[in-house]
Parts: sequence; C-alpha cells; structure tokens
Amino acid sequence: MPSPPDEIAKLTERNPGIDLVRGIAIIFVVIHHMSLRIPLAKTSLSAVLPHQLLQGLSWDGYEAVFVFFVVSGFLITRNLLTRWTALCRLNPRIFYARRAARIMPCLLVLVAALSALDLLHAPNYVILKPGQSLPGAIFAALALHLNWYEGRTGYLPGGWDVLWSLSIEEVFYLGFPLVCLTIGRYRNYLIILLAVLAVSLPFELNALSNASETWREKAYLPGMSAIAMGVCAALAVPQEPRRFLASGAGWLGTSLIAAIFWWENRIYSLVGNATMLLLTSSAALLMVAFHFGWANQWTAKRASWLRSFGIMSYEIYLTHMFVVFTIAGIFRISRSNLYFGWLWFPPALAFSWGLGRLVERFLSSPADKWLRDKFAVATTDQL
Repeated sequence: MPSPPDEIAKLTERNPGIDLVRGIAIIFVVIHHMSLRIPLAKTSLSAVLPHQLLQGLSWDGYEAVFVFFVVSGFLITRNLLTRWTALCRLNPRIFYARRAARIMPCLLVLVAALSALDLLHAPNYVILKPGQSLPGAIFAALALHLNWYEGRTGYLPGGWDVLWSLSIEEVFYLGFPLVCLTIGRYRNYLIILLAVLAVSLPFELNALSNASETWREKAYLPGMSAIAMGVCAALAVPQEPRRFLASGAGWLGTSLIAAIFWWENRIYSLVGNATMLLLTSSAALLMVAFHFGWANQWTAKRASWLRSFGIMSYEIYLTHMFVVFTIAGIFRISRSNLYFGWLWFPPALAFSWGLGRLVERFLSSPADKWLRDKFAVATTDQL
C-alpha cells in the first residue's frame, strides 16, 4: 500500500546536501560549455590558479553529467520506496505521469524555441550537417533517442546537444518500473542485476573504444550504469541513520570526487576507464551520506546560492546554452582580449541562473502543478 499523506509530504522537502551536489555539477557544465568558446586555461587565471584546477573546471562537464545520473537514480528510488515501501508495489501510471509532468513542459517549449531559431537561420542554432535535419532532430528529442541520432550523424548545435543525457535518463525510467514490477519482489535479485549494470561501466567504455567520438560520449549503457549506481545506493542504505556510516561515506566520497576532478588524467593513466566507475561510486557514497544528514545543516546555512543552482538544475541545464551562445558571441564581436576572458564566466553563470529561475517560476512549476492536479498525481521526487 502507498504511504500515508504525512509521509508523502516529506517527499517535497529538499535535501540541502544533494541540492549542493547538483548545484556544483550544473556549474561545471556551464563552465565547460563556456570554456569551449572562451578557453579558460588561456586567460590570466593561468598565472594564478593551478593548471589542474583550470583543466578540471574547463573539461569536467561530461563527468558532472554522470554525477547527475547517480543523483537521479538515488533520489527517484528513495522517493519510490518512501511512497510505496517496496519497488514491486509502485504504480506505473503514477510514476510515468509524474515523470511526464516534470520533464515534458520544458522539453516541448525548448524544442519549439530551437526549431523556430533554426527556421529563422539564427547563428549557432541552424542544423547543417549532412544526415541531419530539423524534423529528424525534433523526432529524436521527443522520442528519446537524440543521443543515438548524434552518435550516427555527429554533434547537433549546442542547444539540441544537451538533450543527449535526457534521452538516456528517460529511456532508463521507461523500463525501470517494468523491471521493478517483474522482479522487484525478489529484492536481492534486483540489486544484483542493477549492481552488475553499475559496475560494468568500465567494460562498456572499453567496448566503445572504436566507436565514433559522439557515440563514445553518448551511448545508452554507460549513462544507464551511472543511474543504476544511484539506484543500488538507494536500495542498500540501512533503514536507521548511522552517524559513523554517514560521516565515513561523506568524507570518502568528497575526497575521491575531488581527486578525480583534480588529477583525472593521472588517475586515468593508472586505472583507465575505471575512473568513471570510481566517480559514480564516489557520488553514490555522497548520496548515502547526505541522505543520513551528513553536513546538511552546514550546507543549508552556508551554501544557499550553490543549492539554488541545484534546485533549478533541470531548467538551467536545458536553457544555459542560450546564455553561453549570447555571451560568447558578444565576446567575439567585441574583440575582447582573451587574457581577461575569465571575466565573462561570472555573468554567464549569473544569467544562466536567472534564465533558469524564470523558466522554473513561469513554466516548469506551474505546468507541473497543473498536470499533477489534472491527473491527480502527487509530487514524488525532486528532479
């Protein structure tokens, strides 16, 4: 049976630590896309900040998306367990309706805006590559295979390209309830199945070594393995909080993620594609720690601005390329000195936050509430 209303209400409460992780991740994504157009490592910051830090800031946006995958798997699974007490009891109609209410309004408006900009021949938004077309991109985005479309035809313009991760995530969640209803009553078997998928990440990346660059980055299985890691962490946590477990998981996860973002090339030279498994495992440890309240009080008081990025991470992720293209275009037209190029990054982050806030306030939240009211679907997650 579903949980009573007072327990369902708890699902709407934010977890400060998890919001912080998502906030840092989306900032890495925005900085990465800015750095592709205004190389951060070639600015005056190179004389002040360590090379490893600038490299991590510039190039670890892809890794940040895998952190998002882990967070998504953990949060959705914990929320399902809170609502239904066991995954085999979930109501697929409610689950799918909730996902659609959260995902589709922003996705539909974004696709419409990108389509209009393509038809208007706006720079940076026109689909030009052989084998690609506007109808093809629209269908790929709405049918959740834009990652495969790019893997077959090459990168789409940046506004479309960000949808590759959404395709992976939502295909996973199309099948997840069916798996839960089929074998969810055999909890150990479900954990084993998901654990095998989670730890197979390095082998999947090795198998893709001869594939095209786009498909190596955007294939379904690696992203799904990261989501499965989050699901496994959510299923494995004990019912009662354990302070020692939370503290140990928190410090270990933080240390490992910091090491990966700081010394990724060095770590990769030692363990190869297992680096990504180390990253997803570390993110899962952080989820467990924050779930049990580790550092949440400090995070809630001292990192509210970072948390706000995390709360609106979906809206910022979908829309930040509009800001990136605009600021990078002004930088190029104004012939600004690259030496001071880093000065353009804070405005990019600020305007990305502002645009995300507008979308959240006037589109995603009202549409989400209207759809939930219309179809009588309660809030069940923070994603």
